[in-house]
Amino acid sequence: MYLLLLVFPLVGTVLAGFGGRWLGGAGAARVATTGIALTFLLACFAFSEVALAHSPTLLRLTPWRTREGVTISWGFLFDPLTAVRLIVVTGVSSLVHLYSTSYRAEDPHLPRFRASLSFFTFFRLILVTADNFVQRFVGWEGVGLCSYLLINFWFARIQANKAAIKARVLNRVGDRGLARALFGIYWTFGSLDYAVVFALAPAIAESTVSFPFPVLGSVSVPLLDLLALGLLVGAVGKSAQIGLHTWLPDAREGPTPVSALLHAATRVTAGVFLLCRCSPLLEFAPHTASLVTRMGARTAFLAATTGLLQNDLKRVIAYSTCSQLGYRVLAAGLSGYPVARFHLANHAFFKALLFLGAGSVIHARADEQDRRKRGGLVRLLPLTYTARRVGSLALMGVPFLTGFYSKDVILELAYGSFTLEGRFAHTLGTLAARGTAFYSIRLIALTFLGTAADPARGSRAVYAHVHEAPLPRAIPLVLLSFASIGVGYTTRDRMIGVGTDFWGNALFTLPAHQHLLNAEWLDTSVKRVPLVGATLGATTAAILFTAPAFLPIRTAAVSSAVGRAFYTFFNRKWFFDKVYAEWVAAPILRTAYAGTYQTRDRGLLELLGPRGVATALLSASDSLTSLSLGFLFRTLLLLLLALTVLLARVGGWATIAPRVDLSCVVRVLAALAMTLILGFKVELRLGLVGKWPSGLWRWLATPDSDYTEAGVRIPFSPKTS
Repeated sequence: MYLLLLVFPLVGTVLAGFGGRWLGGAGAARVATTGIALTFLLACFAFSEVALAHSPTLLRLTPWRTREGVTISWGFLFDPLTAVRLIVVTGVSSLVHLYSTSYRAEDPHLPRFRASLSFFTFFRLILVTADNFVQRFVGWEGVGLCSYLLINFWFARIQANKAAIKARVLNRVGDRGLARALFGIYWTFGSLDYAVVFALAPAIAESTVSFPFPVLGSVSVPLLDLLALGLLVGAVGKSAQIGLHTWLPDAREGPTPVSALLHAATRVTAGVFLLCRCSPLLEFAPHTASLVTRMGARTAFLAATTGLLQNDLKRVIAYSTCSQLGYRVLAAGLSGYPVARFHLANHAFFKALLFLGAGSVIHARADEQDRRKRGGLVRLLPLTYTARRVGSLALMGVPFLTGFYSKDVILELAYGSFTLEGRFAHTLGTLAARGTAFYSIRLIALTFLGTAADPARGSRAVYAHVHEAPLPRAIPLVLLSFASIGVGYTTRDRMIGVGTDFWGNALFTLPAHQHLLNAEWLDTSVKRVPLVGATLGATTAAILFTAPAFLPIRTAAVSSAVGRAFYTFFNRKWFFDKVYAEWVAAPILRTAYAGTYQTRDRGLLELLGPRGVATALLSASDSLTSLSLGFLFRTLLLLLLALTVLLARVGGWATIAPRVDLSCVVRVLAALAMTLILGFKVELRLGLVGKWPSGLWRWLATPDSDYTEAGVRIPFSPKTS
């Protein structure tokens, strides 16, 4: 049963991809959706057996590679950490597949789209169920490959090409860090299996590595901190943390179902899952854990402030994903791995709901994504409005919705750690919660509220064709709405309640790092701080964007110099793209073109490679053929020179004398001498003797028909003389 979890998505990929020509778009959609739905049912059985019945399972298949005593096997680990992720991935993927049967029904490339979605899910399951780092890396790279193909699904659009390449390049930076961490883990532990590495981690907690520096001398670095730093670099690239986050908002260029799956359940969550899975390493790397906390807090604040003034509907939701990823990363840095995993599961439901709701709005409004050109859709799209409102309120952390039971706990955990980085994370996280509430209400107000009579929002003909989502798109919206309301409340005590043993040995936390206990008994006034901040942000947005009386104030604020500066700074995403494009990418491209391409590729490699050899041979051939052989004495002279060189090479006349007839050789040499004498007389008449030997080579290398050295044309053929 456990292996069928991986077989069904792969079978759906093969049938939809290779058999789509015969199945058609509708047939490929049914096959792929059925395969993912069956996978979800199996995931439910696995969850009940592994997580609820506390029966972890390890399956070891055939060895994949054996080298120098190290065996890497195909192994699949099913523990509570894996079981929870299986439910989320397969559940959201099933709803996205069902949604896309209607959303992409008219696309001529629907079989390719369905195959890519199923393949995306397959590699995510490989990543989640792996029991060693190598197999996990296979799923890690497979997820990156599939996301590239899906972001670039409309490959004829230049923006889709650029977004896919950007995502791929920035993730390669993180992948290099992860690959070096894997090399270091193998060098340190002699194995890449989770069980071996995590069991030996406490034994080398005090080990250090020395690096020599010219000025500072030898610097010792804790070994586990160094390995955890490599894992963090990989997580930063995959989970879009500050510095490598710019690819995530641009990934909206793919179809909306792709964005829902990518943001909610697959690619961006892989980095957080890596940190949680490697908790036995991160617990003994305090310096790296502190860096993880600070990086997550900065990412949450950066993304929340950037989303305040974005106008693209999907871009705003993408920045909310980036902000929520920051919350989960900072929770992992504070040893709150259960809370990070809990928020990872909760966030998947309302984030998928937000993206699928956005897809319904975009589809109803003729593919228009600028929310300034919308308004008054609340009566035209009541179901979509309700779903979007539920998702936005859950994202804001409104009490008794799913987001409240995980996001607020993360901020309480940060405060309850009573550390400098914890207080720093709590401050930035609270400000980020206020920004999240602001842009969530602004999104609803500009998209659904207001009046459709404003000409700037679109023509009457566009609004006349607005339609509510059909049944295949309505069912996922309804189910995800219920999940966004009730999942957090029903699972909180089991997953993050005090004293729960739900996670078993899947997550490891040192006794000194049990900050969740402190967070449980914080003062109520501290726990209310995020809620107060979110309320202030939501109230500010509601007043500014729904009350007509405040429109002149808003216009005047944006028109002022300070207002334009703030608007430009946040709307242009803190100028990260500009800095990367002009200060990083442009110098690299110039250096690569001048140094690598022109000097190495077009220079050294062409000179020494096949093209250079061919050019040299052609040049030598042209030089040899330019030696004119129109007169007999020139040919004989060359023959004599060649004979001289041959005799010098074989050891001279004494070597070949016993093997040849002496009288014959004398007659040949006499004939050559007479021919050369006659040729010399001809050259004497032409006045060329004085030019020897300086003009000898030019004379030999010049064609007879073109020779005018002495002012006399020497024809190649006697008939033209």
